[in-house]
Amino acid sequence: MSLSLPRHQRAHGRAELVFGPSPRGPVLRHLFHAAPLRVLFPTPEPDDLPQAALVNVGGGLAGGDVLEVSARVEAGTGATITTPAAEKIYRSLGDASRITTELEVGAGARLEWVPQETILFDGARLERRMTVRLAPEARFLATEMLIFGRVAGGERFRQGALFDSWRIWRGERLHWADAMELSGDVAGRMASPFGFAGAEATGLLLLATGEREAAVARDLLRQAGHDATLARPGLMLARFLGLAAAVRDAIAVTLPILRAETLSLPPRLPRLWTS
Repeated sequence: MSLSLPRHQRAHGRAELVFGPSPRGPVLRHLFHAAPLRVLFPTPEPDDLPQAALVNVGGGLAGGDVLEVSARVEAGTGATITTPAAEKIYRSLGDASRITTELEVGAGARLEWVPQETILFDGARLERRMTVRLAPEARFLATEMLIFGRVAGGERFRQGALFDSWRIWRGERLHWADAMELSGDVAGRMASPFGFAGAEATGLLLLATGEREAAVARDLLRQAGHDATLARPGLMLARFLGLAAAVRDAIAVTLPILRAETLSLPPRLPRLWTS
């Protein structure tokens, strides 16, 4: 008699956030979270936006696990969403780990999406989709960083799969779309000079704002020695590729510059990045 293989337990976490205005500044209007996702609220500096920290209490994602995040910042207010540590994507037995994020920024509002890095273990399979909807005059500053393997221990991401998609809408029109796909001969594509050229990590820094502010941000990053471009009027992009520590350091240096010059916020990283 043959026995069927046992089914592995899978996690399905969800977090919902809504920030709105009040006489004393931005306040939390709505909160829902389901394990393994939890949302913590570190005390912000008096001159900064409220912060929400997304915590995966499971410690990482295995194949078949799902995380869903939904956040809205209402008109005229602002918030920062970050994480207290790197997200780990473990080796999969077949299924992909899935992360879906939907963000909405109201008219004249400011939102920072600044999670710490995501580490792809060798053999990991990740599908990650980001959708952002921006109202007129909304400002959005975001960063994402991927590390290809547990590089401190000598492991590199040589097999597995990655699909990483961005969609940003301004009003009812698609403002920017991008996707990265890795599958098949992952090791070859990671090593190829026309692929990732052996890099340990890649990073993205994105600013969606007014046309003048985006151009200022591009010039500031170029003055700091980083490649930056205007993907379209009002949308600044900078990409980083290289050693994991160097990519993180570059983002850690440029992020405070952008938040000060374009979001009128103090030139500092979220406290969780440095504590």
